[in-house]
Amino acid sequence: MRTNRFVAFTTALLLVALALAVIAAAADQHSGTWKMNPDKSKYSPGPAPKNTTVKIEADDKGVKISAEGTNADGSELHVQYDAKFDGKDYPVTGVPYADMVSVKRVGADTIESTMKKGGQVTMTVTSKVSKDGKTRTSTFKGKDAEGHDVLNVVVSDKQ
Repeated sequence: MRTNRFVAFTTALLLVALALAVIAAAADQHSGTWKMNPDKSKYSPGPAPKNTTVKIEADDKGVKISAEGTNADGSELHVQYDAKFDGKDYPVTGVPYADMVSVKRVGADTIESTMKKGGQVTMTVTSKVSKDGKTRTSTFKGKDAEGHDVLNVVVSDKQ
């Protein structure tokens, strides 16, 4: 009788651990390498970068972003930040219109990043992963470094 209870308890514990692992994996849909699809992306105002590849490490605590690419004028693009989902500001490098970023998870498939320069919000970036996990769409709304209105929709394919 005790052996049966132990086996049942152990089995239930393993099932709970497996369920938690599945939930954690689902919450990490943003992780991976994403390459901009220029045919599906829209930049207003333009011009769009020639190419961009973003490497993301995300979990239930935060997100680490490292982006490399080539701007429209041929200059190198490099953006980097490591931020927790706690509403606090963290340093961001490589973004002319921001020096700090705060991030929050809106859902398992959506992350919202608020970019700031000198303490003022300049851009909100909402990034959502498709249901099949193959596409990530980031919508940039705000002002660029010159103060022009920005509405960019960047579609990236999982690599």
